[in-house]
Amino acid sequence: MSTLVIVESPTKARTIRNFLPNDYRVEASMGHVRDLPSSADEIPEQVKGEKWAQLGVNVEADFEPLYVIPKTKQKVVKTLKDALKDADELILATDEDREGESISWHLQQVLKPKVPIKRMVFHEITREAIRDALNNCRTIDHQLVHAQETRRILDRLVGYTLSPLLWKKIASGLSAGRVQSVAVRLLVQRERQRRAFRQGSYWDLKARLVQAKTPFETKLVTLGDRKVATGSDFDESTGQIIAGRNVVLLNEAQARALVTQLTGKPWQVAKVEERPTTRKPSPPFTTSTLQQEANRKLRLSARDTMKIAQSLYENGYITYMRTDSVHLSEQALTAARTCVAEMYGKEYLSPKPRQYATKSKGAQEAHEAIRPAGSSFRTPQQTPLSGRELQLYDLIWKRTVASQMADARQTIVVVDLQVENAGFRSSGKRIDFPGFLRAYVEGSDDPDAALEDQEVILPALKVGDRPNCQNIEAVGHETQPPARYTEASLVKTLESEGIGRPSTYASIISTIIDRGYSILKGNALVPTFTAFAVTDLLEKYFPELVDPGFTAKMERTLDDISTGEAAWLPYLQKFYLGENGLETQVKQQESAIDPNQARSVELENLDAKVRIGRYGPYIEADNGSGVVTASIPKDLTPSDLDPEQVQLILKQKTEGPDQLGTDPNTGLPIYILIGKYGPYVQLGEATEENKKPKRASFPKGVTAENLTVEQAVGLLSLPRTLGVHPENGGKIQASLGRFGPYVVCDRGKEEGKEYRSLKAADDVLSITLSRALELLAEPKKSRSSSKTSKAKEPLRELGKHPADDEPVNVYDGPYGPYVKHGKTNASVPEGTTVEDVTLAQAIELLAAKASTSKSKSSSKSKTSSTKSKTGTTKKKSTTSTAKKKS
Repeated sequence: MSTLVIVESPTKARTIRNFLPNDYRVEASMGHVRDLPSSADEIPEQVKGEKWAQLGVNVEADFEPLYVIPKTKQKVVKTLKDALKDADELILATDEDREGESISWHLQQVLKPKVPIKRMVFHEITREAIRDALNNCRTIDHQLVHAQETRRILDRLVGYTLSPLLWKKIASGLSAGRVQSVAVRLLVQRERQRRAFRQGSYWDLKARLVQAKTPFETKLVTLGDRKVATGSDFDESTGQIIAGRNVVLLNEAQARALVTQLTGKPWQVAKVEERPTTRKPSPPFTTSTLQQEANRKLRLSARDTMKIAQSLYENGYITYMRTDSVHLSEQALTAARTCVAEMYGKEYLSPKPRQYATKSKGAQEAHEAIRPAGSSFRTPQQTPLSGRELQLYDLIWKRTVASQMADARQTIVVVDLQVENAGFRSSGKRIDFPGFLRAYVEGSDDPDAALEDQEVILPALKVGDRPNCQNIEAVGHETQPPARYTEASLVKTLESEGIGRPSTYASIISTIIDRGYSILKGNALVPTFTAFAVTDLLEKYFPELVDPGFTAKMERTLDDISTGEAAWLPYLQKFYLGENGLETQVKQQESAIDPNQARSVELENLDAKVRIGRYGPYIEADNGSGVVTASIPKDLTPSDLDPEQVQLILKQKTEGPDQLGTDPNTGLPIYILIGKYGPYVQLGEATEENKKPKRASFPKGVTAENLTVEQAVGLLSLPRTLGVHPENGGKIQASLGRFGPYVVCDRGKEEGKEYRSLKAADDVLSITLSRALELLAEPKKSRSSSKTSKAKEPLRELGKHPADDEPVNVYDGPYGPYVKHGKTNASVPEGTTVEDVTLAQAIELLAAKASTSKSKSSSKSKTSSTKSKTGTTKKKSTTSTAKKKS
């Protein structure tokens, strides 16, 4: 008897194959084998004329989805069908979440097996887990399938109904999504808060005291019987003290006068309070908490975290990584507690096994938290892992083990001191027993260093003590605007609001960035002007769809469908076809939406209008003699666009650029301008004779206010020729490039050019030949350690190409993800996520691209040959083309 086992990925297939008998054949479905059509090409001929075909869902026939097998999956399906011919039994072993259940159902529908079918589920890929799963197979859970299918249809209805509206009213290429649009709105709301924020300033005092030769610091907290103002006392919208707060607001003069008043005066301890506290360890990781902590600690994006976790799971290192549950099995509890006892000692064990309660109602994705796989946990050092896989496994291992450790015991010490009428306070913390902190400190890479950082030791003080004051200083503060969302904080907010599923957060954030709704500035997600325009439109005309409460309610309904508590069809009918359904709303609102208004972004305290144009956002203002427009520089964010910036941008357009000075060599004026990519200097004006005058971007740290004429002349003279290399005769120059200042040695066409980036202390305008030679003598650093390598690092490694065993990987490009093999690149089809791309699909995409390139090359060759033989002119060619079109 032979058995065919189908899983999603080749990696998973390879791992599972090791744990199954020889008569079991394991094949990969490469994710979903069918889906709703992603383009008009995929719509079957027999339904192309139907008005619902483009939507992919027949809303009038009980929302029947139109499932198709994409071209990229047809070979996979054939392979599976061929394999099934020789099998006596079929086991569907896809993931145990809704998506995995749906994949199994689709496989059953496509393959139409005539042999017995079993559904096998497991949450880790170990010999023991696979054996247990084989002995406990079940049937397909159709409630889970209905929940996934309903989600897929909902997402299609929202996306395909609203996105065309955005194309008509704002700009082509935009998209709306059921969860995506709510996430974008969160970013926009935070940016609005930053625009509305008004800075407040306050001063206080800090003193350094000594008691029994031990120094400590203390801070002013009261004057007389009134509290001294801190940042929390300010109204963010006014920059003033919140009405009704009875606090003392010190300015600089008052603070410095108080320093003079208190200097030399005696200090006395007025109160000492010691308060013992305990801290419990955090629960083991769920999908969202893993994404948050990996972003904080490892600076990994949600997408990268899920990609690495997927690899760790498929290779048998961790349990299933898409889960809302914090529960640990008895096996996991035993393994974790064994690790604690062996590595830290029995005193570090919690008195009894800790079991955590899952707060999320919809924690159905898997029945256990993310943890190391197996009945005994391999330490990170015992694995062959390296790089980011090792870092993420280490994080998961520590968090799991720490969850079974004893509480940390600490003592909080608060000392109040008095000097004349001023009250000061010192706070200390003593770690009496580190407990779980010995293994894991949330947000810190080094538990031992974190323990030291967390302790603030004060000298032994008692009421009546008179410590000596070494110095007092006045300290100024300014209130800060609300912090922008990072990936970690956005994921945390989405989960706390019950919006979307944690397993989808990675693709949601990627889509927000790829669609131009947000840019990453450092680790912060900054919404664009386009995000403001789209959010404004949706808030005004479709408020429910961007309401977190409404979206969270949709998620709860999907959870109820998965458990059989709600019916999927009535819900879809009400959502889309109901009296206030989406289809009705769009029909009613479309005529009411004015495109000119939709393309405008209303910003507080700004007279000028911001509009979304074909080539990006621009400013529009009336200067009295007519309407003036000017592009907004790419690096200028919505919260930073103020009236001064607007005036500067418009002034350049109407009055021309500011003249910095005159170039002593040519006598031409040097102008400062602001372009799409920021400020730059220009030599002379653009004329018919000189359409492209010499230009140079500002170096990092240089502004229009501190740029000198000498610097500008130097920038415009770049590249600077420094001399000739004494060994190879190559010309050495210094210049500014995309990645900053550099030196280059040009050894001609055959030898090529060799580059070195300048160090922080080097100046591109004054670097000497000898210093350039020093830099060029250093070993060349590959960009694997710089920004370029991050762009070159694959998002996913799909496997080896059958033709030459060379790797086939998925990369992130300027126009979205693409697959690469050798020198051939092929874009990933729109609508396909990085996680969904399979090796078979990638091979077909690459083959199609290669054949297209060949045909283009052949066509060019033929055209060139024909032209050389016939002498065809451009005019004739144009006429011929016109005839063909007619």
